[in-house]
Amino acid sequence: MAGGNSKGRSSTPSETNDGSSFVTKWLGRAVVLCLFFATCSWLDSIKHRWYVFTPEFLHELAQEAVASAPAPDDTYYMINHIVSNLTATYPSDVVALNHDTKEWMFNNAGGAMGAMYIIHASITEYLIIFGTPLGTEGHSGIHTADDYFNILVGEQWAFDPPNLEKEVYPPGSVHHLRRGHMKQYKMHEGCFALEYARGWIPLMLPFGLADVLTSTLDYKSFYRTAVITGREMFRNLAIFKI
Repeated sequence: MAGGNSKGRSSTPSETNDGSSFVTKWLGRAVVLCLFFATCSWLDSIKHRWYVFTPEFLHELAQEAVASAPAPDDTYYMINHIVSNLTATYPSDVVALNHDTKEWMFNNAGGAMGAMYIIHASITEYLIIFGTPLGTEGHSGIHTADDYFNILVGEQWAFDPPNLEKEVYPPGSVHHLRRGHMKQYKMHEGCFALEYARGWIPLMLPFGLADVLTSTLDYKSFYRTAVITGREMFRNLAIFKI
């Protein structure tokens, strides 16, 4: 038998470089990901600096609109009362409001259907009137914002297991859906509310628009919602309201 020392195959320079490149690439991605999450965490911790409205003021305003309405179901009066008071309270160089109270559009989200009028939309806040004269029911969604539902007309019910009793919200009450929480809800016939959300509003938009793409195919409402929301956000960014 011929003798000789057998030696293992050594790595070539190109293979070594490939291995180093792979490790460097993934280390770089990990650093970028960490920086992204750190930035998001920092922004989340300071988002309150850009809030203009407060849940307490809006609840009082909604109660005032309900109490002063000439009839319990005079939704038009309540909306005009709310918009007029907001305009008198907040200067136009602080927050941009949409005064066109006839600018309504259908909204399908979480299986529920109604219509909404956008009073204000910015990166960190939105304020709308939402409701339906017919009644509707659905999933609240899980959001990156706290949502305050101030009932103006009608009644809303909610279900939040493991609590097996329904929550009841009559006119003048407020239903607070905490950030990251979800419920089943039902708006009875002829229910309208002043809805205020504070948090990261753009991240809520997919929930509000997904039903159009997956079931209703109501692209007219999709277009109106996207255009009006974008317009109002741009108007607010123009006066440095984030």
